[in-house]
Amino acid sequence: MVTCGTKPDSTERFQRMVEKLKEHGLRMTPQRLVIVQALVASEAHPSVEDIHMQVSRTFPTTSLATVYKTVSLLKELNEVLELGFPNMSNRYDGLKPYPHPHVICLQCKKIMDPELVSMAGLAEEISEKTGFVIVSHRLDFFGMCPKCQRREND
Repeated sequence: MVTCGTKPDSTERFQRMVEKLKEHGLRMTPQRLVIVQALVASEAHPSVEDIHMQVSRTFPTTSLATVYKTVSLLKELNEVLELGFPNMSNRYDGLKPYPHPHVICLQCKKIMDPELVSMAGLAEEISEKTGFVIVSHRLDFFGMCPKCQRREND
């Protein structure tokens, strides 16, 4: 299991994701490159629709299906972490494709990655107390971000 660490380098992530796609026989079209770039350039955990809007600025004829296929393949290759939510679109993390904690604003839907030193210890403790072999985890905290709190108090 991979645990939380320091902030990943987006250039290295971009190169790794492109190499993984090439290893699986995919042509690296300009559209695919922009999709990968959108994933690694964003700390906001974009949805497929967000990525499509960004790609469409450069390549207006790119279909939503192309974005879905590329993101799905990267997810299958463990190069993108998918975050599913019942009340909003799935969001994707191309910078940290491994389990890590998230803080999600219930109003604006902003997602942040807090750096928690104790995550590895928590997984080990849960394993010890339950007998489970932990292969993955998901820890989400829901609340209201500072910006939405200020708006609510105005």
